[in-house]
Formats: sequence, structure tokens, C-alpha cells
Amino acid sequence: MSDIKALLQSKMSDESFQKLAAIDNDEVCAFIAHAIELCEPESVFVGDDSDEDVAYIRQLAIDQKEEIPLNIEGHTVHWDGYFDQARKKDVTKYLVPEGVDLDKKLNQMPRDEGISEMENLQRGGYKGRKMLVRFFCLGTTNSVFAIPCLQITDSAYVCHSEDLLYRRGYEEFKRQSASHENFEFFKYRHATGEVDERNTSKNYDLNRVYMDYTKNTTLSVNTQYAGNTVGLKKLSLRLAIRKADREGWLAEHMFIMGSNGPGGRKTYLAGAFPSACGKTATAMIPGENIVGDDLAYFKVIDGEFRAANVENGIFGIITDVNSKDDPVIWDVLTKPGQVIFGNVLVKEGKPYWIGMDDEIPTAGENYCGQWTTGMKGPNGAATTCSHKNARYTVQMSDLENADPDWDNPEGLPIGGIIYGGRDSDTNVPVREAYSWEHGICTMGATLESESTAATIGQEGVRTWNVMSNMDFLSMSVGRYIQNNLDFAKDIKRPQVFGTNYFIKKDGQFLNSKLDKSVWIKWMELRIHDEAEAIDAGCGRIPKYEDLKRLFKEVRDEDYTEQDYIVQFTIRIPELLAKHDRMAAIYATIDDTPQTWTDEMAGERKRLEALQAEKGDYISPFDL
Repeated sequence: MSDIKALLQSKMSDESFQKLAAIDNDEVCAFIAHAIELCEPESVFVGDDSDEDVAYIRQLAIDQKEEIPLNIEGHTVHWDGYFDQARKKDVTKYLVPEGVDLDKKLNQMPRDEGISEMENLQRGGYKGRKMLVRFFCLGTTNSVFAIPCLQITDSAYVCHSEDLLYRRGYEEFKRQSASHENFEFFKYRHATGEVDERNTSKNYDLNRVYMDYTKNTTLSVNTQYAGNTVGLKKLSLRLAIRKADREGWLAEHMFIMGSNGPGGRKTYLAGAFPSACGKTATAMIPGENIVGDDLAYFKVIDGEFRAANVENGIFGIITDVNSKDDPVIWDVLTKPGQVIFGNVLVKEGKPYWIGMDDEIPTAGENYCGQWTTGMKGPNGAATTCSHKNARYTVQMSDLENADPDWDNPEGLPIGGIIYGGRDSDTNVPVREAYSWEHGICTMGATLESESTAATIGQEGVRTWNVMSNMDFLSMSVGRYIQNNLDFAKDIKRPQVFGTNYFIKKDGQFLNSKLDKSVWIKWMELRIHDEAEAIDAGCGRIPKYEDLKRLFKEVRDEDYTEQDYIVQFTIRIPELLAKHDRMAAIYATIDDTPQTWTDEMAGERKRLEALQAEKGDYISPFDL
């Protein structure tokens, strides 16, 4: 340890070294020392939980031109490289020890090979730069949900993003390191790599994101996009899923929200929606309360199914955010306070994006560089004023509708789980599962969505995404499903619902964007047995009378019988076609739970019986 101490002291101020010494953990020091030896920084800054250190990081991001100040106080813009605008699945891999094989659907490579490649790419990557060491916490500090995290990077933008998105974790490191014999924490090492004249990662073809899950470590290089660099985001979800598997809880890609019911009642719901399927918009429904928009941990506490928001902020897709559909977010994005805009268009210090209220300029600076309407990108593709996956980063505390109890260290009791897909021709807008098992198997495990710009690849392709977690699974699909089926078996579990906001007829959506506020209210009533439902073979759907009343109460709109018919017609051929797609997929999964097979067979039998009795397309009034 004397050699490590000397190395650390040679690169740090005395203040930074004393901060590290106060944690008094050999693994922490060794991980930092290895990063210094490998990446060769000019100096090392160690931050704690103080406002001064947080402010220093934000200013450093501006000084290094990773963020550019905008006209409104506290607002900045960050640009990623043209080819670095989303998660890249093909270069995101698990590092697997010799003799171990993860599910064949997961992207993986031999651990030794991956470590060698990553270290070669990161070697000398901090030359002439300052290495930043920051401590954060997943989940509420000083709680059973808390997971300490150590981030090493040369990007002040990464650390500034984490300061908005996560709880400060320096004191949590000290607490757990001192009180836990087997202290476990997550760690990340990121290197921006060579940058171009716009200060964006230049060698995008050498972008790599590797998870060394045996060491609770993620490593990334030649990238700035937050999904690849902010270690506590989806990179941590992969580590947390394995930790949860070992310890008997669940780590999920879900929002948490509070729905305000009759008589001052509040019911908490958690929901899994693939990207651009309405996840953040559901969590942010006007009149309801948001707890978190992306990641949730589930644990049983005092015999109750409880969930905690893993995060402290929102890294949201900004496309189509406007004052009518997203008034709470719009308010935050247009008033003073800390906001990081990512890959939007900027003209004279003002940000613009696709689908906003304001008229879009024909020229400005965006993810392409200097941009004009109609220009082609470096790859010859058409460009837009802002990238379709452009983002905003804000803090929970700045949201007017943040639930007063959102940071409860005991988590919050969950009354309902929602699985929200995206399809134009199959599922009704909302339905309720018959049981926990039916919901997990026929809604969560069969979740599909049409691909969007949030992941690189062709748009508009319907893809399977088990519980919206397929990209982040770090174990076999079958084992993950079984863990969900088995979780909290001995207590009252939440009711399960499926949603689809994207059903169409003649190319037109049958839902307005804010109709989801009605579906949520119906779920809240169903959880408390205060609304009726109709058996539709694939679950229970609302009765017309309840929806008519709710549309008037919630939306001040008349809801017609024709609206109800076109939205809630049961489309048997399309539902059975989905069963066929799922059967083909699960035939390739060696450890598919028998419960899944049984639930799918039961649903198919019900649908085929309905088809034989009432035809292919069944009005809800005929059920």
C-alpha cells in the first residue's frame, strides 16, 4: 500500500488525498491507483459531497467546453459526436470468465480479451487532462436500497450529469466502508478518447463499453453519450440485476409514480416501457406525482412490496416535449435552474428541438456542427434540427409534481405494475392481468415495441424486449423471468397492467397523448376494487361507463361509444400472431419457466375460444 499511497499523493493535492484517506478502503485506493498508472493523467481531483465540489465540476465542464452556457441562467448544452448519439449494442459486452457462458442472447466476450483490449484503448487516455474521482449513491443514502458507486473519468460533463441524476455518495462510502465487513460497491472507468475540433469523441469506430460483472466494474472509451459514460445509468442496472439475484430482490427498468385517488388516497405504480413508448410522459402525467422516471429497486420491507427510485433526476428524451403535452417538464426547461440540454439545436443562446412550441430556425449549431435545413450528415443521411434522441438532464427537486415522499429511505408501497409496449395493430390501450403470473408472463415477458432513435439501428421494426430490460440483462432470460415470478411470493403483490398508447386505424393514432391520464385513473380504481372490468381473453378491460365518467372527470371530454369500440376492439388474429412470435423466441431459450408456457397456453386457449364464438374482431360491447 505504500507504493499506492505514494502514487496517489504524487498526482493529488493534499486536500484530495485527505478526502480519499478518510474513506480508508484499500479496494477504492487500488482502483484509483490503477487508473492513474493506466491513463496517465496530469493531475487527479477527488470530490466529496460538498456544494463547493459540485459547483467546481459544473464550472470545469464549461471551462473545458464540454458544456456551453445558454441564455437562461443555469442552462447549458452538450454535444456528442455525430456517430455517438445513442447506446451502441454491438460494442456493449459482458466480460465473461473462462468456463462461464451467459445466455447466448447476451453480447459477451472472454474477460481477459476484453480487459486487454480496453486497457490498450484507455492507455495514456488522460495525458494532459485532469482525472476526476467522484462518489455517488444508487438509491437513497443511509437506507437498505443504497449502493455506493465510484466514478473515474476525464469528462466533467459526465460528473456534472451524475450530480444532477444521482445522490451524493461520499459520506455513504465512509458509512458503509466503516460498518460493513463485506463492503460492496460499483465502480466505473471512462475515457473520452481523442477529441475533434468540437471537443467530441473522435474515434467512434473504437467506442467500447464493457461490463466486468465479476468485479462490479464497467469500462468505456471513445464515447461521450451519457448512456455509455454515466456509469450509474444503465451500466449500473446490469450490475444491480446480478446483485439483486444474489440477494433476493429485483432491479428493474421502471418508473415510479403516485396516482391520486378519491378522498386523498395515493396509490403508487411502477412501469416498464421501452424507450419512446411513453415512459417519462406517464411518470409525469399532470395532476399526478412522479417518484422516478427510469430505474427502480424492489424489496420486501416489513412484509410489504416496496420500491425506491434509484436516481435523483431525469435524463429524458426531449423530442416532442411541449407545453401542452408535457407542462411540468416544459416549465423546468424554460425557467432558471440547472438543465443540461444534449444534441439540440442552438441559435443565439436558445435551444430548439423537434416537436417544441416555438418555430424552429433554419440554421444554427447542433449535433452535426453548423447546421442548415435540408443538409446531409457525414454519412449522407438526412438531418433534423435536433437529434431524434436529443436529451435533457434535470433534478427531481426542480419538478413541481415531485412526490413529497419520493426520497423515502424505506421506499414506497407499490399497488400496480405496468408493462407498456408500442404497436399499431394488436393490443388495446389498457388491460389488467388475471394474476401476477399472467401479467409477468403474457405482458412483461412478451413486451414488444417498434424501434426508435434511442438505440442505433433501423427505426420502425417491432422488437421483443422482455420487461423493457432485454438490453440490460446480465443473466439468462429464463432466470430473470423466474426471479420476477418468485419475488415476494408470500406477500400481497401488485396488480399487473398492460398498456399500448400507439394503436392506430387508417394510419391515425386512436389515443391522444393525454388519454393515458384516464388509463392510470382506471388502474388506480381497479387496484382498490372501485371499478368494474370485462374479461377479454387476454386480460380484463374497462367498461364503457367507467371510461365515459373518467374522461369527463379527468380530461373534461366526452368519450363516445365509437371511441370505445375502435380503441378496445379485441383483435384476435393479431393477438394470436404475437403468440406465434413469442413461441418462436422462447423456443430458443433453454430455461424458459414452465409457468410462462402454461400462462401463454391458457391465454391462447381463451382467445381461440372467443374467436370461434364471436369472430376475429370483437367489439368490447360483445364481450
